[in-house]
Amino acid sequence: MATHSLPPLVWSPSDSFIRESNLTHYNRWLQREKGLEFHEYRQLWEWSVTHPEPFWESIWQYLAIQSHAPYQCILEEASMPGAKWFPGSRVNYAEHIFRAASDDRPAIFFQSERVPEGRTVSWAELQAQVAALASWLTRQGVQAGDRVAAYLPNIPEATAAFLACCSIGAVWSSCSPDFGVNSVLDRFRQIHPKVLITVDGYVYGGKRFSRLEEVAGLAGGLPGLEHVVLIPYLEEGTHHSLTCPHVYWEEVLEEKNAGLSFTPLPFDHPIWVLYSSGTTGMPKAITHGHGGVLLEHYKYLAFHNEVHPGERFFWYTTTGWMMWNFVQASLLLGAVLVLYDGSPGYPNLDVLWDLASRAGITHFGVSAPYLVTCMKEGVMPGARYDLSSLRSIGSTGSPLPPEAFAYVKDQVKPDVWLCSMSGGTDVCTAFVGGCPWEPVYQGEIQCRALGCALFAYDDLGRPVQGRVGEMVITQPMPSMPVFFWNDPANQRYRESYFDMYPGIWRHGDWVEITDRGSLVIYGRSDATLNRQGVRIGTAEIYRSVDKVPDVKDSLVVHLEMAGGKDLMLLFVVLTQGASLDESLKATIRGQLRSDFSPRHVPDTILEAPDIPYTISGKKMETPVKKILMGAPIERAANLDSMRNPGCLDFFDALRKNLF
Repeated sequence: MATHSLPPLVWSPSDSFIRESNLTHYNRWLQREKGLEFHEYRQLWEWSVTHPEPFWESIWQYLAIQSHAPYQCILEEASMPGAKWFPGSRVNYAEHIFRAASDDRPAIFFQSERVPEGRTVSWAELQAQVAALASWLTRQGVQAGDRVAAYLPNIPEATAAFLACCSIGAVWSSCSPDFGVNSVLDRFRQIHPKVLITVDGYVYGGKRFSRLEEVAGLAGGLPGLEHVVLIPYLEEGTHHSLTCPHVYWEEVLEEKNAGLSFTPLPFDHPIWVLYSSGTTGMPKAITHGHGGVLLEHYKYLAFHNEVHPGERFFWYTTTGWMMWNFVQASLLLGAVLVLYDGSPGYPNLDVLWDLASRAGITHFGVSAPYLVTCMKEGVMPGARYDLSSLRSIGSTGSPLPPEAFAYVKDQVKPDVWLCSMSGGTDVCTAFVGGCPWEPVYQGEIQCRALGCALFAYDDLGRPVQGRVGEMVITQPMPSMPVFFWNDPANQRYRESYFDMYPGIWRHGDWVEITDRGSLVIYGRSDATLNRQGVRIGTAEIYRSVDKVPDVKDSLVVHLEMAGGKDLMLLFVVLTQGASLDESLKATIRGQLRSDFSPRHVPDTILEAPDIPYTISGKKMETPVKKILMGAPIERAANLDSMRNPGCLDFFDALRKNLF
């Protein structure tokens, strides 16, 4: 939808906030060192995307990237895919993290359902663990380029293990232990790991889950696996009768005379393999390079998240979501990494707000659905907790509705900077997000990130402004995948992003860029609702339905029927005590019609017991659509990649009765 009036103002930076920002310091450096002068963020962004080589070189120079060999040029090949950045350079991501080590602050603050009081990990302790594991891996024959897989929760040991692999050039890949065996094998079998690092189990929602049987299944199902490292996390200090050969974490840490060193690596040497959700097919093994994510993470955390040394940076995530990799980058800026392992709703929705207060969190990151749930449940963190340290709130995972912006301002903290962002596993960062120079308007993301040439395109490949279009990236970014693992000739890579506009990255989101340079995300374009020739983003539906107090959650699908007919179905999960009677249906329809148009009103509204989600918190419109169109559940969705696979039975039964 076009932006016709200015939305309500949610936050505006103070003069001192702007003056002391990292972005301002960088802008002054550009003026002093490069003779460039920018008075507005839009000017700086335009320079960064029209002159990508001097921009990315300025990031390299300003942040003093440490290379063990000089680069031959900035960008050898500008094509997508296939861009070659900083050839000749030799860098290491972990080396830059330990540049920020300090005795004046801890490296990590960790809290979990098992450790509700929390504990800190010093830089000295982290360094000793990383050095010991790196030494042990090297003695086992792990070399640069070998893969190490992890089946771990969001615990300090996961951070130490990642940094150890990173330091020697081993390629990291992780899944959280709530993933089922088949789902994990679908991922790890693609990369043939030499080592598996795992826990014996975990605690979530007050319940204990042993994973010893799953670990044995993984060990037996991964060809080429040579070693299993077991962390007794569920049963600390216990040695288990695991049915596969293994060594215990504490034995690895006994490695003697382990000094920390770093292997210099080519800029595009793989650092990790991330995976697409895999809900409807084999997950894509998305591989990033050391140098690309190093530059991107420094840039984004410094200039768009405004992270400073000593501040406490938190994002609720699991090791199976790219935000886990992203949150490690806060260590690059000298922040204290805050980790939480457990349910965000146990024993109640206050648990993360309590953590923010107790840990003195500066930057608090969560998913958009979490904020919406807190809003609907009437959680009032600002009235209950000391949030004086809290400076910014990050939101991602799905579009944040305007009402949640107002909720954060009214019920969390009136002067907190709400940094809604959107990006993805594909680049392990955000394309759009926060800007310390710009105001925040309700329902909008502040800006396109520096170095990200993002535009909205119509069906003919023409840029549009003030109306919805396909989100595209027209220039390469260093953190774009170096390749997909086991993808000869980049076939899957090209099909994933370049099928619609050759040579231009199509991300698969609907986006509107306002005349002020802010943005609104309208959901996935591959889940588009095409009503009478008008394209509707699913996020528009959810934004409107979220306003109805009796609706707890919702999902919308659009079915193309025989004879050119179509059917739009809205599924709602109701709050306790609510009933989907004609009055509530009329309220929902009226809300959609009032907020948007008659085309947004579904043909049928149905009550569902639950809405299907991936483990990483994405609504699963496409699998539900496939089931309703006749696909068997096991073909429509990968059940092991789901948070709640049992809820698909409802949609399967509905199909049999509906058609």
